[in-house]
Amino acid sequence: MPTRAMPTLLLLVLCAPLQAEPADWRRPVATYSIVARDSSTGELGVAVQSHWFSVGPIVPWARAGIGAVATQSLVDPAYGPLGLELMASGRSASQALIALLAADADREVRQVAMIDANGDVAAHTGHLAIIAAGHSMGDQYSVQANLMDRETVWPAMAQAYEASTGDLAERLLAALEAAEAEGGDVRGRQSAALLVVSGQDTGRPWVDRRFDLRVEDHPTPVAELRRLVQLARAYHKLNEGDEWITAGDMDAAMTAYSQAIELVADEATGGEAPFWVGATLASIDRVEEAIPYLRRAQAQHDRWADLIRRLPASGLLPDDDALIDHLVEQMVED
Repeated sequence: MPTRAMPTLLLLVLCAPLQAEPADWRRPVATYSIVARDSSTGELGVAVQSHWFSVGPIVPWARAGIGAVATQSLVDPAYGPLGLELMASGRSASQALIALLAADADREVRQVAMIDANGDVAAHTGHLAIIAAGHSMGDQYSVQANLMDRETVWPAMAQAYEASTGDLAERLLAALEAAEAEGGDVRGRQSAALLVVSGQDTGRPWVDRRFDLRVEDHPTPVAELRRLVQLARAYHKLNEGDEWITAGDMDAAMTAYSQAIELVADEATGGEAPFWVGATLASIDRVEEAIPYLRRAQAQHDRWADLIRRLPASGLLPDDDALIDHLVEQMVED
């Protein structure tokens, strides 16, 4: 990553000590987390679980093409945005973390990990972090934990991440699941989050954020996070299908919608996935193939038949009363 002059405002921030946040932000977010970069895609990500309500807005930070940060223990959330700004200015993850720790009088209660777009990784566990606490860094990843049941939690995370396959989201989940299996947080579990961004900044953050999922309060947050990741994969395909429809390529839309319904059960989307498969088939004159999918949608919610009647006005079905009546009749047929 080329070095650029640091913005003046950022220099001013770093020349002064980090100021203590108000009491409600100095939260004891004892937790375990992982930051990582996928060497094949460049994707950057963070995943975290804690026995603390709504960990997602506090611990994980990431910016496409720049880096990812996890800030925890007696947490100062400022490490997230400031770390990303430093990395965006051309500093490596190691340089960014050193600078921020030097400016923090309370560094020994912090636990922070950072990774940049080149794969440089850095981590810090203050000696006042509640035991069991520690971190382990590997090839383009770092795992870190505090207030754990035992000191084997973060090594188990590292081993699971290194042994895992799949995309970055899948591998991050594997690390969290390994932490739970090893005992996890000594207090139990409450919330979790997963954030994955693309390796290149397209200037369109809604595209660059591959996954941005939070479980705010749940008895088994890591299991719930896995369910949400799978659901997100299905909706990614639904969104892809919508884009193909906008582009006028019904065959490509059909492919994307069909992939969506293979990822999750009909009830997971409330009938959304089978409905759009059926509607797309009907729009390209494959009506009899469409009907079973439309019936599956109707079985999940009895208003899908009403939506069929609205699609011709948007150009998503032919303006053919006989066709629409036939589809509706087939959908509501007992």
